[in-house]
Amino acid sequence: MALGSYRGVIIEESLENKSILGELRILETEVEKVTDRSKTPWLKLWTKHTVEVPEADAQAVAERLARIIDRKHGGSWYADFKNQRFHYIIFRDRIFKVDRRSKQQYDEVNRFGEALGIPSYQLDFSPQIK
Repeated sequence: MALGSYRGVIIEESLENKSILGELRILETEVEKVTDRSKTPWLKLWTKHTVEVPEADAQAVAERLARIIDRKHGGSWYADFKNQRFHYIIFRDRIFKVDRRSKQQYDEVNRFGEALGIPSYQLDFSPQIK
């Protein structure tokens, strides 16, 4: 990973407009079968793209994602990417830029996601994550 760049995951099915994927550096793609635990019964598969976002583009990419994350399913999606210092966690119309050392900031993100109905196992944000 380039110095200062961010790495994270975007689930293709979470996007209303998928064109952003053609503009990002995709490092890996994994297709995962949806289970009841996933809480997305309208889908059979998730296509998870691990992406690299240059530091200079991080805020603009986050803002774009916040506008194109699927709004039809109650805000049940997020995308995220992080570097050594900061972690962007993006919901529809809401961006958190978290200092990776701050448990308090992560707790706020987790509460926000839970209020949207995102399963708690998917909201495992904390300063301990790699």
